[in-house]
Amino acid sequence: MKTQPGQLPQLLKKGLASVYLVSGDEPLLVQECCDQIRQAAREAGYQDRITYHADHQLSWNTVADECNALSLFAEKRRIEIHLPTGKLGDGRKVMEQILQSPPEDVIILLISARLDAAETKRKWYKELQGHGVHVPVWPVEPEKFTGWLQQRASNQGLHMTRGALAMLAERLEGNLLAASQELDRLALLTDGKTIDEETIEQAVQDSARFNGFELVTELLSGKAAHASKIIGVLQQEGENPLGLLSVLVRDLHLIIELKSALPPGENPAGFLKKRGVFQPRRASAVQQAARRLNLPQLHQAINLCSTTDRAAKGFDDVSPWHHLRELSILLANGRSG
Repeated sequence: MKTQPGQLPQLLKKGLASVYLVSGDEPLLVQECCDQIRQAAREAGYQDRITYHADHQLSWNTVADECNALSLFAEKRRIEIHLPTGKLGDGRKVMEQILQSPPEDVIILLISARLDAAETKRKWYKELQGHGVHVPVWPVEPEKFTGWLQQRASNQGLHMTRGALAMLAERLEGNLLAASQELDRLALLTDGKTIDEETIEQAVQDSARFNGFELVTELLSGKAAHASKIIGVLQQEGENPLGLLSVLVRDLHLIIELKSALPPGENPAGFLKKRGVFQPRRASAVQQAARRLNLPQLHQAINLCSTTDRAAKGFDDVSPWHHLRELSILLANGRSG
């Protein structure tokens, strides 16, 4: 069956399914849905967790063996499989067999990028619909982002003036993960006081995390040398690259859409504004990248973002910052910046 993120908590109270699929390109909302499933599973006795990352290094036979193995001491297990591309690839047949008769002592959680229409027509997905739950996570539309931000702030007990809310929404540009982090930080800084525009301005000046936004702009502008300096600063400050990765992947998909779907004669600036890109620097960087890079390079960049994401989550011996430096060279398309 399929359910919406807002309906998931009530569904979990009714009992656990054998398998869950959470898919989408909004890291924060995907993470929160997964955390709800994990919490319900832990409360039901599924304490042991095994995690796999579905890339070219994964042996799907290992996944099959783990699903079919008897639990030691009769412990229940959670098996999580990350699908960064939204495709099972070589794992389709294995998952079809598992889903036809899911093990009783295991809950499977598939964490995926957005599925394309072709993947939802495959046999494994139809088996999942019969035995499990699919939670598709959709992006918050640009025109609804300010309302989402206001609701999120209210849920955390934050009181914001209309000007402060508008300023924060403009700076965050629809990045839900960054929004959540910023609201958490504002909650600590303001201690229940009303948040006005001056508070937001000061918080931005004090926040090294916004260098992540600057890094994305420099990467898309092809300025590899300056991007490398920012990478070094963020690495030294112990920043988590996942937030900026989500912004970069979002913009890379936007660039592909700009190159592939822009109607003839339409102004790129107008096209971007319809998709929530209002800040001139970001719009300029996106248009520069669209002119400089071809589609194969853009898809290669998205794959490298997936590799970086994998490294940031501990699935790679190489630092994610190393992959980001490779990415800066790729996006510069041979320019030193």
